[in-house]
Amino acid sequence: MVNCNPCTGCPHSSGLGIELNFFDTTSSSTAALVHCSDPICSPTVQGVASSCSHKDKHNQCRYVFKFQDNSAASGFYLSDNMYFDTTIGHSSPTSVSSSAAVLFGCSTDVSGGLTKTARAFDGIFGFGPNDVSVVSQLSSQGKTPNVFSHCLKGDGNGGGILVIGEILEPNTVYSPMVPSQFHYVLNLQSISVNGNLLSINPAVFVTPHDKGIVVDSGTTLAYLAQEAYDPLVNAITTVVSQLGSPAISQGSPCYLVSTSIDIFPSITFHFAGGAPMVLKPAQYLVHNDFLFASTWCIGFQKTQGEPSILGDLVLKDRIIVYDLDNQRIGWTDYDCSMPVNVSMTLRKDKKINPRAKRSGASSSEIRIL
Repeated sequence: MVNCNPCTGCPHSSGLGIELNFFDTTSSSTAALVHCSDPICSPTVQGVASSCSHKDKHNQCRYVFKFQDNSAASGFYLSDNMYFDTTIGHSSPTSVSSSAAVLFGCSTDVSGGLTKTARAFDGIFGFGPNDVSVVSQLSSQGKTPNVFSHCLKGDGNGGGILVIGEILEPNTVYSPMVPSQFHYVLNLQSISVNGNLLSINPAVFVTPHDKGIVVDSGTTLAYLAQEAYDPLVNAITTVVSQLGSPAISQGSPCYLVSTSIDIFPSITFHFAGGAPMVLKPAQYLVHNDFLFASTWCIGFQKTQGEPSILGDLVLKDRIIVYDLDNQRIGWTDYDCSMPVNVSMTLRKDKKINPRAKRSGASSSEIRIL
């Protein structure tokens, strides 16, 4: 989804003073409107309200997308060519230019937080688990496998790796995704602290009706249902209380420690399929700059009636693989400043989008530097 020219409510610069770009449909010779008869215009497309107006002489499909913070974007659908490089090889990688026709939203009106310069952007690259995401579209055309991966650096400089393909790492464990969800949802079965299983009612982790736990790289921190949050915080406090002083900052439990964060326990999330995710202290603690220099706060936030979420705080310093073909998510600890090996193998048994033209499938190994 990109901001189109003209756009009502769209900021023209970001909070850093960077001038933003607007997509001009008249400047592209390959851009084409999406008509109401296209399958994407079905109102059943996940997360998007699509519609057509009989008054529209062009018979073009329009959309309204609402975000969780009540901001919204509306506009019309377009199809245009996307150009990208595929890096092939190991010791001496080479880039191969390729292109594909991709459907995307062209926003002509935004509201809520999207009108603020602090949240201004040129566009949003869709990686959701539905058929209209960019990854799914490229896969349906035989350009890429239906899988993508990322590795977020945890140091202060940020950065990391994002690839369309499967990062290959032998220690990766996988857990099945909960089907038919708007987000990437996993079935969390239990939590342990320093190897001790917490007393949490398993019903807290039941996945129907958007419960369960969401894997979301678009969320900064992590969120946990109160029934699981309270036992977790209590267990951490018990371990740290002998060597640190508890404190509260903006409603979050914090600890003033005189030594390193190594005194904090490890936390293990046990997911379906026998897939553990071990959180080191740096993957659930946030340094508090407003109190003393040695104050650390728990990065998990308490939720009530909302899905639990694993955000960047937990996902950093790991390879995360979203395998849509096999409906599973995998992870393993990794130094995200290092190169990764990626498989671009196209699976022969994958389902093809009937509206897309299939190009020749191939198999290769790529190395991202």
